[in-house]
Amino acid sequence: MEATRTPRGEQTRGAIFAAALELFQERGYEATTMRAIAERAGVSLGGSYHYFPTKSHLVLAFYRHVHERHQAASEPVLARERELAARLRGVIRAAVMTCEPFHDVSASIFSTVADPGSALNAFGTEAATLRDEVIALYARVVEGSDARLPADLAVELPRLLWLYQMGVLYFWMLDASPGRLRTLEVVDETCDLIVRLVSLADLPPLRRSRRRLLALVRGIAEDVPEMAR
Repeated sequence: MEATRTPRGEQTRGAIFAAALELFQERGYEATTMRAIAERAGVSLGGSYHYFPTKSHLVLAFYRHVHERHQAASEPVLARERELAARLRGVIRAAVMTCEPFHDVSASIFSTVADPGSALNAFGTEAATLRDEVIALYARVVEGSDARLPADLAVELPRLLWLYQMGVLYFWMLDASPGRLRTLEVVDETCDLIVRLVSLADLPPLRRSRRRLLALVRGIAEDVPEMAR
């Protein structure tokens, strides 16, 4: 593992990852073998396993690659906008656009997120660090806005927005419209609806329901990782 942290090791790791992305796009995830990736990268098969013990580890690296691009694309929105709807819409649109180059192979790559038997499922321990980073991004969306939210909702809303992002990306995978325009329309409409609902959450008739809902969300968040093990 120490060897992978040297400049040469990082270069080799980057070459293997780049080769994997090329082959995923050319052949699809399932049809791509570790041997083919090693050959494309110009390393031995054993050498490739030193950096990525399984193809699933390449998928985890892919998730991080997309997340880092998403973060970078979100920064101008977070610096410019103060309204919660505009911040949320911009960050969700950025997620869609950064994933767009991988649309044709997204179903096979992202299938690991939905598979409860996969070590890389979205609620599993292997994905915990990355999951927390995505939730932290949505915490910035909320905290940097001018929205006045009840304290309990402000705490749980980033996790709910992460789940919302996952739902949007699933719709995007199914979207065959030119340029995925239908997905962008759905993003614009649902972002406005979410913010409208959030703005109503502190009305007296809804407070008890809000607290029950947030308690349910917390309970599920605690239970699902245990179920996914």
